[in-house]
This record gives sequence, C-alpha cells and structure tokens, in this order.
Amino acid sequence: VQLQASGGGLVQAGGSLRLSCAASGRTGSSYVMGWFRQAPGKEREFVAAIGSHFETTNYGDSVKGRFTISSDNARKTVYLQMNNLKSEDTAVYSCALDLSGRVASSDQYRYDYWGRGTQVTVSS
Repeated sequence: VQLQASGGGLVQAGGSLRLSCAASGRTGSSYVMGWFRQAPGKEREFVAAIGSHFETTNYGDSVKGRFTISSDNARKTVYLQMNNLKSEDTAVYSCALDLSGRVASSDQYRYDYWGRGTQVTVSS
C-alpha cells in the first residue's frame, strides 16, 4: 500500500487549503484513513480520520469546526478541507491508513501505512 499526499502550501491566516491523500495497492474494502500533523519541536498530533465502511469521522479538538475530512471510496482518496487556518496549524501533514480499522481512531499506532508529509504554512 502506498499513500500520496498533496495540496500543502503557504496561506495567510484565515485562509483555506485542501489536502488530498490517494491510496494505492491492496487496501481491501474496509479501512480507515487519517491525517496527523507535526510541527517543529512538537509531537505528532491527530487531526482527523474517516472510516471507509460507514464513513464515520473523528476530529482532533484543535481543528473541530474548522477542518472537514471526506472521502471518495471509489478513488481511495481522502480530503482534508482546512478553513479559517491559524498560525498554529503550521506543520507537516501526513496521511495514514489503518487496514484493519473500522473505527476512525486518533491513535497513531493503529495505522499501518504512512505517506510522505506535505508542508502547510500559515502566515499571520
């Protein structure tokens, strides 16, 4: 399984960005895809996750109400719409896939595969 993330960039505070993550390979029909982020000097932080089976979602507290995760199961792609971005959202965003998951977990250790991160920089 491979994950390819895209969509990062530089945006002003209050702006929006949309990240995409496409999975390829044998994922099966029931899996969870999630987004995590890591800022310099900080630990990896859960952002959002979505399950392919029932499309249940889960969000980190710091992004609730501003970020929306969605999926296109036919394309094995998840999207992260980020609105009202703040300087503290600046980080490398990585997508991850949990092959056995039915629960959109915030636990990074449940995820089996990780994509290369994409940088999001929010200027104030």
